[in-house]
Amino acid sequence: MTTTGRRALLVAGAAAGAGALAGCTSPSGGQARRPSAAEREAERVARAEAALRLRSVTVARGLLERYDATLAAHPALAPRLTPLRRAVAAHMKALGEGGTTVGPATAATTSTPSAPASTAPSASASATPSASASATPKSGTSPTPVRVAAEPRAALKELAAAERTAADGHTTALLTAPPEYARLLASVAASGAAHAYLLTEGARA
Repeated sequence: MTTTGRRALLVAGAAAGAGALAGCTSPSGGQARRPSAAEREAERVARAEAALRLRSVTVARGLLERYDATLAAHPALAPRLTPLRRAVAAHMKALGEGGTTVGPATAATTSTPSAPASTAPSASASATPSASASATPKSGTSPTPVRVAAEPRAALKELAAAERTAADGHTTALLTAPPEYARLLASVAASGAAHAYLLTEGARA
């Protein structure tokens, strides 16, 4: 074989090897790998837990708004209600820990050199605004004002009823909650029942 022939053979072999290497290392088309069944199941569980936390936080927020409205209508009740309101605010914060939204379970996406990273937002980034909107009131909307009885004792009874309603809601929710969150819900529900008792006994005094 001549020198020219050997050189041509080496060039062809090198080109073939480079093509094979590129085929092994370069994913096709920069497409995202579909999530596995385990990833989809993990996402489903995470979404269910986030929805449960959102519902629990909403219940606690409604109760907190009732306390605020009662305190605004009857400032003289502040010494009695302020400690209870502080506990409700702490409960709401604890119930929301862990997050109330979950992004989609997407696998790593490979980008092609011709597509700049800034041209297309990631799936988790695009999901954030809509997910956040579900956890917060829409702009331009105001919450329904809480009506409070004009007589202090009646207002306390309304607050006690709201505490019992919230406690019942947390008790129902813990039936489908994961163990750790179920214990938190049980503790919050027990605290709510105690608050309702204190409010009721205070109203009778």
